[in-house]
Amino acid sequence: MNPDLLSYYEAIEQASADMLSAARAGNWDEVVKLEGACVLLISQLKAAAREAPLTADAAKAKSRIMQRILVNDAEIRHLAEPWLQDLEATLHGKPQRLH
Repeated sequence: MNPDLLSYYEAIEQASADMLSAARAGNWDEVVKLEGACVLLISQLKAAAREAPLTADAAKAKSRIMQRILVNDAEIRHLAEPWLQDLEATLHGKPQRLH
């Protein structure tokens, strides 16, 4: 197993969980900040993966981690929908609605 490579997936999962916590709290600035951290981690992961691919065991662990990340992402998107609609309305000069 390549623990170094797997640690990137774990770090992305943690950032994803932190993003979800921030989204639940309505702290969208923090969500955006953490999203930037995820982009950096993913970039580093891609570079590391070219040099040392995952073993079969690590690939299974990766799959479990990715499933959790996708669940977090889906909930973040669900929580972001009203915020994004308000942002779009603001950008287009439409009155905001109250939630």
